[in-house]
Amino acid sequence: MRKYTDLGHGLPRVLRLGLATRGGSHLRAEDVHYAIERGVNYLNWCWRRDGLAKAIAQLGPLRRRVAVAVQLEARTAAEARIEFGGFLDQLGTDYLDIVTLYYVEAAEEWTRITARGGAWHFLNEQKRAGRLRMIGLTSHQRPLAARWAATGRLDLLMIRYNAAHRGAEGDVFPVTEERGIPAVTFTGLRWKALLAATPADPPGFLPPSAADCYRFGLANPRVAVALAAPGNRQELDHALSLLEDWRAPGKEELAALIAHGDRVHRSAGVFW
Repeated sequence: MRKYTDLGHGLPRVLRLGLATRGGSHLRAEDVHYAIERGVNYLNWCWRRDGLAKAIAQLGPLRRRVAVAVQLEARTAAEARIEFGGFLDQLGTDYLDIVTLYYVEAAEEWTRITARGGAWHFLNEQKRAGRLRMIGLTSHQRPLAARWAATGRLDLLMIRYNAAHRGAEGDVFPVTEERGIPAVTFTGLRWKALLAATPADPPGFLPPSAADCYRFGLANPRVAVALAAPGNRQELDHALSLLEDWRAPGKEELAALIAHGDRVHRSAGVFW
């Protein structure tokens, strides 16, 4: 199981375990710096005034060694211009490595984004001007995301993937591999459902750890980066424990993870 990946486009080589923040995250800037010191250098930021944003603004000369990805909600070029400028100001940087069009879930959205005056055109201008290196897209809609990746307009695709939600293996990864587009995965714990027992667990079964769940995603060679989104320092330490035992799951471990994922899929209610 390889530990690093090259995303291309002049980005630094990155550790395949990335770090993201989300709503409700209590990671502090010092926690993010700690992760960077441990080798994490793919940072995914969701435009909240949080510890990740503060840490990025404090990077100084280390900025060139870190890949910073942000999530863009804008659908028009005018909206994107405002949002992009705000990103640069808040993160204290003069360029962004990756901007992913955030949660594009319908064909109509993609049409609007790529039409004249759409957000994609603004981002493409920023690439030509040297203020952006890669244009990505985040979606839950696997077939649509694969179709958009095949258009040649995207440099990266961000898709959900975990032991309970493995559809990307058939719908998305063959396309990203063929096009040479890195696939970054999120929701590796299925909102922590994979860390919990289910009513159908066999006797004596112990649910996997967070490191086990991230190991599942990283064992797939078509995954460029698997994102961890710990809510606090303790959860961050759990995720980073993977660095001390970096390996693919064994055959029996993998089978157990997949079986548990199937049980979670059946029992976890509304499945996102």
